Amino acid sequence: MRVLVKGAGVAGLMVAHELRARDAEVTVLDPYDGFLRAASWLAGGMLAPWCERESADDAVLTRGLTAVGRWEAMVPGEVRRNGTLVVAPARDLGELQRFACRTTGYEWLEETAIAALEPSLAGRFRHGLFFRREAHLDPRRVLCLLRTRLTVQGVTFVGESPHEESFDGVVDCTGAAQIGEAKELRGVRGEMLYLRSFDVDLSRPVRLLHPRFPVYIVPRGDGLFMVGATMIETNFDGPIVARSLMELLNAAYTLSPAFADASIVETGVGIRPAFPDNLPRASRQGKVISLNGLYRHGFLLAPAMAAEAVELVYNQHTTGRNAS
Repeated sequence: MRVLVKGAGVAGLMVAHELRARDAEVTVLDPYDGFLRAASWLAGGMLAPWCERESADDAVLTRGLTAVGRWEAMVPGEVRRNGTLVVAPARDLGELQRFACRTTGYEWLEETAIAALEPSLAGRFRHGLFFRREAHLDPRRVLCLLRTRLTVQGVTFVGESPHEESFDGVVDCTGAAQIGEAKELRGVRGEMLYLRSFDVDLSRPVRLLHPRFPVYIVPRGDGLFMVGATMIETNFDGPIVARSLMELLNAAYTLSPAFADASIVETGVGIRPAFPDNLPRASRQGKVISLNGLYRHGFLLAPAMAAEAVELVYNQHTTGRNAS
């Protein structure tokens, strides 16, 4: 079977991986020749189904439970199984309690246990939640590795769209590019920044709760930390705004005052595609399969959703052969 995959972000690469596992001949359309236009490039890379359940449907938890194992199988050695730490300033203890009420799979930690887990946070927080079974990865490393491995496996990457008629199936994974085309799809703006500090050392993603502006900080190694991300209901993809930058920096400072001396390495803005229920969809129209709406759960849900999309490809192909 010959299949064209449109889009080379995390969804497109995952679909290509699933198709190659079934011995399909795969061509990936990547008009930008890289990841700089992909929301995946700005992702946190947190494989945190229990944490995400705090503000998401139960389907995110159930679909996300297999993500760690699937990513480990695809990119061995790239997944860090260090869990997720959720903290809040003493004045916002109610936010931590509310978070706990909406999630499962955690342990309550007191101040000494938090310090033992993350020495850089010693004396900063009295209470926390530790989601031991969660994990994270570096999206940029993983995207590059996955693309390289797919190329070695025979997947062809092209910059110009070939004739779709020459393929048995097409899988559209173009994400936010479909806003205005795909019914009900909207854009949610996310802003992030990278800081470099050698005065802070974290072993796992830390989520800092706040009634208005919860954020996460993810270690990348070599003193680099990703701080993100805002969620603004807009398709505007201009540079990060001053208010968001200040909020993100204040959050980092609240987590550890040592971030006051950190260098700002990069800022970024991405538009996340989302449906009204904030759940992804794999659907079929003719021989075109659409996988979209991954919202803020790209790396968590892409493995399961790619498998669903590829199943639709093969069902469609089988149906077509039977009809003929």
